[in-house]
Parts: sequence; structure tokens; C-alpha cells
Amino acid sequence: MTGWMIVLFLAYAQSEAADITNLEKTVILGGFAVAVIGLAVFLARDVIFRKKTAYDSEDLDSKKDRTYEKYHSDWGEDYEEMGKRNLDEKYDKQMPDYYKVLELEKNATPDEIKAQFRKLAKKTHPDKTGKDSDGMVELNKAYEVLSDERSKKRYDSMMG
Repeated sequence: MTGWMIVLFLAYAQSEAADITNLEKTVILGGFAVAVIGLAVFLARDVIFRKKTAYDSEDLDSKKDRTYEKYHSDWGEDYEEMGKRNLDEKYDKQMPDYYKVLELEKNATPDEIKAQFRKLAKKTHPDKTGKDSDGMVELNKAYEVLSDERSKKRYDSMMG
């Protein structure tokens, strides 16, 4: 029974002041239950029918202690976007030199930045080293800033 049929049935029942039998109440309730379950399955279809990736099948230590999310999420507690904070001199002095972190010159091209990041990430990633690596966090921050042209310009202007 579709939603429109239920609405028409209820409108008829109210207009004629007819008594609704228990069977009719059961049919209406069942129709609503099927509609709610169908809606829930529709909304959860991406989770239910998600295709497995190579990451899902691998047995990595980082999956056990959730460090994958730490290194691949924008929601980390130490995440900050360049240019969103009012910078003062004290903060400028504390800001890390992302060129040193990536072992690059200031005139590096985007391809050089990407290649150097991948090279260093292969050495410091927790799946390779077997331990949690703060160096990987720094590499990710440095790459995030230097790989984006706008962020790189902002960073260069702040560092002088």
C-alpha cells in the first residue's frame, strides 16, 4: 500500500466517520513500518553496500590504534588553517620552517614538493617504522601548506 493510498484511506475513514477495523489498523501500521524501514535502508545504502578497498583487507597496525584517521583527517585537534589566526610576532617566531621539514629550497616547484614529500613519507610513515611518528604529522602539515599555491604564498609572506 503506497503512502497516497493510506492518506486517501484515512481521509475516507474520517469523512464517513467509519470505524477502522483491527485488520485495517494492522495494514496501515505495517505500511508505515515498511516505509520507515525502506527509508532507513535508503539512507544507509552507502554504508551497507560500500565497496571494500585495499586498505580494508590489509592487516595494518595503524588500523588497530586508529592512527590512519590521525594522519588522513582534517579533524585532528592540532589542525589549523593557514591565515585563519591573527598572527603576532611571538607566533611568527614559533612557526616551523616547512621548507626545512621537507628538506627543500624556497624556490621548489610543485612537482619537487610532491616528490620530496612522498620520499620522506615512505621513510617516516608508522606502517613502515612500526611506531607512532610525530614526524609524519609535521610532514603532512608542511605538504598541506606548500602544495597549495594560495597557502604557500601566504606562508612565504608570513615567514618573510
